[in-house]
Amino acid sequence: MDIREMKLADYEDVYRLWEKTDIILKRSDQKEEIDRMLKRNPYTCLVGEIDGVIVSVVMGGFDGRRGYVHHLAVKKELQKQGLGGIMMEELISRFQDLKVIKIHLFVEENNKAVKKFYKNIGFEERTDLTDFSLTLIE
Repeated sequence: MDIREMKLADYEDVYRLWEKTDIILKRSDQKEEIDRMLKRNPYTCLVGEIDGVIVSVVMGGFDGRRGYVHHLAVKKELQKQGLGGIMMEELISRFQDLKVIKIHLFVEENNKAVKKFYKNIGFEERTDLTDFSLTLIE
């Protein structure tokens, strides 16, 4: 698998991949919003390709101190082959280049397989925090 920085031209393929991997997509995943993310974080939004076809994606956000992982996905028929781990290794390496102090990600409570994946690659589940959100635009 070849990993490269995501471009806006990849959006339709990436969106279809997210849909097929059951990622919950919202307004913030529309093309204009992803364009904003890519412009702000070009170095940490990545796609993985096999024979020129996008088979994995991860979007990394950086706020100047911490990194955030969004929407890691691997094509269903290629899951459990290590591609998600490879994508995360590359993203973590890029976060290290940026001197990121800590990496955060959010997993839906019922998604036990994804929780296990992140624990297996070294992330610790935190139970000392409660997530709060404020939606500014519907």
